[in-house]
Amino acid sequence: MASRVLVGIAALVAVVNGFAGDVIPMGGLILVAAGIVYGAMAVDAEDATGVLVVAVAASGAAASGALDAIPAIGMQLNGILGGLSTALWGVTAAVVGVRTFNRVKG
Repeated sequence: MASRVLVGIAALVAVVNGFAGDVIPMGGLILVAAGIVYGAMAVDAEDATGVLVVAVAASGAAASGALDAIPAIGMQLNGILGGLSTALWGVTAAVVGVRTFNRVKG
């Protein structure tokens, strides 16, 4: 249940920031924090290949501005994808932290 709430929060913040700019104060921090908590709770750090591939693909698509070519709504979709990729990089940071902790712990 908590993981669904975190995904919902990240999606909501990404959509609001994509359409209305920086209406939510510190929206980037909320996205990264939600991603880190979600990554620590819901992602298997030893088998996180799928999440890591999606993070790279989403950030690549957002950085390229590919969705900007869609008339009238492309920039907003690109902003949403950028926010979601921010949350996914938070998940990636959590996976790296959990894997490092597991290696040190033994």
